[in-house]
Amino acid sequence: MNRRTQVGIVGAGPAGLMLSHLLHLAGVESVVLEARSRKYVEERVRAGLLEQGTVNLLNETGVGERMKRLGLVHHGIELRFGGRGHRIDLSGLTGGSTVTIYAQHEVIKDLIAARLAAGGEIVFEAGDVSIHDFDGPTPKIRYRMDRSVVELSCDFIAGCDGFRGICRPTIPAGALTTYDRIYPFAWLGILAEARPSSDELIYAYHERGFALHSMRSPEITRLYLQCAPDEDPGKWPDEKIWDELQLRLAAGAGWKLNRGVVLQKGITEMRSFVVEPMQSGTLFLAGDAAHIVPPTGAKGLNLAVADVRVLARALTDYYANGNRELLTKYSEICLRRVWKVQRFSWWMTSMLHRFGNENENAFDQRRQLAELDYVTSSRAAAQTLAENYVGLPME
Repeated sequence: MNRRTQVGIVGAGPAGLMLSHLLHLAGVESVVLEARSRKYVEERVRAGLLEQGTVNLLNETGVGERMKRLGLVHHGIELRFGGRGHRIDLSGLTGGSTVTIYAQHEVIKDLIAARLAAGGEIVFEAGDVSIHDFDGPTPKIRYRMDRSVVELSCDFIAGCDGFRGICRPTIPAGALTTYDRIYPFAWLGILAEARPSSDELIYAYHERGFALHSMRSPEITRLYLQCAPDEDPGKWPDEKIWDELQLRLAAGAGWKLNRGVVLQKGITEMRSFVVEPMQSGTLFLAGDAAHIVPPTGAKGLNLAVADVRVLARALTDYYANGNRELLTKYSEICLRRVWKVQRFSWWMTSMLHRFGNENENAFDQRRQLAELDYVTSSRAAAQTLAENYVGLPME
């Protein structure tokens, strides 16, 4: 079966769905192909800290109602080290900007609902997806639906299918330059039915390793411990995790971590990854298909949204005016932001974690403590952190 649309989008994550939504608002047709089921993508739990710009975009484009009701708006974060807490006033340092805790799968639910309500097409459980001829004027996406093979002809393909998707590996060898860093640690994370022990996120540096206190709702807490990259979660019974979190997060003798039933437990790898360019012919990569950041800076979803804002604007300009200039500059525009975000995520990660290898020594530990002391005692340093944390302005 042969079909046609203007933009074929591979992947129904935040990047693909937001791109389809933005294109619809501009009068551009798209079809989204997703290998997983709707239930899977709507229930797959991922981090969910939204920058001010992401929140603004969701509200401006009509998909922010549930977020406004359910999201938790935060005006600051806390850095803990040496047994003391130090608050970074995000709003006060950035002219009123905030971050919002709203899980990624909730964003996906809102975008799917909006696309389907507007008559948009999302093909779930698309099998054997492959892309073809994106080096020419008539790119195609082939996929299997039930027992039929469908060929979707389009003007452009958006590869929004994540780090392990099929789009980036389809680009010929040698066309992309890869920049990669694997960190010598990971995070052991739990989702717990426990009231958050703090109104804001806590980032803790401890001699035993990093810890993070976050939340998903007023009743659900998300917590992480630095661990070995090959850590076996089965060797961490719940009580051991709670005890270690209490030890690393404590700030003063009176602070106590709220405990509860552990709902989920898993390992999160730590990696920095970028490919250049983010486009090849009529194929454009966005989100995790083009870059990965360690989760310390909470930038993954936000960077994906920033990519597709640029791509949607470029495609809209092409269809409205026949202008390819922004399409040509897509990688250049996106990568400038990508590398700034990589810098910030690396900085947060390197400041807060124990590297625990032969290169780490007492000098490095004292340097990390001095950096934390500087960030929490200098307005200029705190403002730099705050500006990056709430999100850099869009170009």
